[in-house]
Amino acid sequence: MHRTIFDTPGVNSAFRALSATVLRLSGWTVEGTLPPEATKCVIIAAPHTSNWDLPYTLMVAFVLNLHIYWMGKWQIFRAPFGGLMHWLGGIAVRRETSNNLVAASAQALADAEGPVQLIVPPEGTRSKVRYWKTGFYYIALQARVPIVLAYLDYHRKVGGLGPVFHPTGDIERDMVTIKQFYAGIRGRNAEQFDAQL
Repeated sequence: MHRTIFDTPGVNSAFRALSATVLRLSGWTVEGTLPPEATKCVIIAAPHTSNWDLPYTLMVAFVLNLHIYWMGKWQIFRAPFGGLMHWLGGIAVRRETSNNLVAASAQALADAEGPVQLIVPPEGTRSKVRYWKTGFYYIALQARVPIVLAYLDYHRKVGGLGPVFHPTGDIERDMVTIKQFYAGIRGRNAEQFDAQL
């Protein structure tokens, strides 16, 4: 895993303080903590309905003192912002090409030294989708790490970490449990989020 702003001494502390201030002044609160058994995990980022999700996610991550990496479409990593996006924890993903992203991500998580949290949006896009992508689930399963249910609820202006979920291997049953948690959470563009079973 490459070096990011989250493990850059000094800068990390400054952005944590700035993030807490910005969130407080804009009326947002942050909930939850990362339990010790989940310092290495996959984090679901849902709902994902707006470009604003990234800055809010980064600010919440700073406040919670997380060490995150996040997956984003490769286009946002083009010059001149590619270096910045990588430093912010970004990992470029080309969905149109076939690659072994799940296995590579799982191996990177397993091999990482120290705390690391990989954020994956299950919808895979800001547009409304009926079925969630399951990559996040199989990354966690293969890396033998838990899944943390994180959220940005724009209706209540609350972001944070929810329950820790341990995948059983029965994806159909597990997805029912996971989606039940997100059923009442509203994204910035609420009509684009579907957590129906």
